[in-house]
Amino acid sequence: MIWTYFLVLGGCLLATLPLELVFKAGVYRRLPIAGAAIAPVAVVFIAWDYLAAHTGWWSFNERYVVGISVGILPLEELLFFLVVPLCAILTLEGVRHFKPDWALARAPRIRAGESQRRQRPQS
Repeated sequence: MIWTYFLVLGGCLLATLPLELVFKAGVYRRLPIAGAAIAPVAVVFIAWDYLAAHTGWWSFNERYVVGISVGILPLEELLFFLVVPLCAILTLEGVRHFKPDWALARAPRIRAGESQRRQRPQS
């Protein structure tokens, strides 16, 4: 199936979209910051990928890519290095912002217990 790679990338974006919308991860609002985090790593891996494809260490099956290439790399491969890290950042931020009611209810007790331990005079 020619659209397989695009469908997988789209599925990754779709699966992490609720983290942005429901848990208010804020990644899409701060896309330039996410881009600044993703770009250096993407450049290194794209160069590595290009070198590996150029030397014949690996190749891309034409049955699974659309056929649009940038140099010798398929467009889907380049998008992989942007989409997957973006989804990883969305997941991290979504988890950091996810605070279920039971966790919020326990948080003051936990913090209070920790602060009491610190304030005890030592003999």
